[in-house]
Amino acid sequence: QVQLVESGGGLVQPGGSLRLSCAASGSMFSTSVMGWYRQAPGKQRELVASITSDGSRNYANFVKGRCTISRDNAKNTVYLQMNSLKPDDTAVYYCNLQGVRFGDNYWGQGTQVTVSS
Repeated sequence: QVQLVESGGGLVQPGGSLRLSCAASGSMFSTSVMGWYRQAPGKQRELVASITSDGSRNYANFVKGRCTISRDNAKNTVYLQMNSLKPDDTAVYYCNLQGVRFGDNYWGQGTQVTVSS
């Protein structure tokens, strides 16, 4: 079983930055694809960024150039550095772990990010 615990969300002004962290329990982390998703009120959950076990990164178009996803396998932690934040970035941000076996898919509880002046 895997537990994912996100942290780092909060209230930030437009143009500001936040760094989200997600710590994973268990032994799957280093071989898993890690992702950050977000869900705004009334909208579907959407992928923000993902990183494979070998470090290949994928970003949604709406965050390209503003966000960086990274991982530390020694700490079982994935990060999302978000810069130049906009009000449209306001959402609950969720961490996801996709393991190598079918059905190994886990979600964190989410962390709120609010961008407002």
